[in-house]
Amino acid sequence: MGFILRWLIAFVLLAVTYNPSPWNYVYWLRQNWSDQMPLAVLFGLLLLTGYIIYLRATLRSIGPFGMMLVLALVGAGLWVLMDFGVMTLRNDGLNLWIGIFALSLVLGIGLSWSLVRRKLSGQADVDDVDE
Repeated sequence: MGFILRWLIAFVLLAVTYNPSPWNYVYWLRQNWSDQMPLAVLFGLLLLTGYIIYLRATLRSIGPFGMMLVLALVGAGLWVLMDFGVMTLRNDGLNLWIGIFALSLVLGIGLSWSLVRRKLSGQADVDDVDE
């Protein structure tokens, strides 16, 4: 359940920032920047905080190579689905949702990887211990 919650939060973070519908921060920002600049800055900083938390944890746990590996696995899975005719990439909106899904998987796995590694190996990660 922990991984699903972390992945879902990453998905919401990415989808709230930008998606093909008009219900996203970028669209709202373009419409309301001049009228609601303080609120736009506050929401932008909240989103930036979420991205910093997720990206820092992901880079520390799986690193850039792990991020690329997860994206490659998602890409290979999409390739298999296209090859079997289950899906096509002709819909731009669907393609954007697939991209959001893929990036949210990278962030969700990155945030959860230390917990998975500890359960698999029985060893805890210790980083930045100041004594």
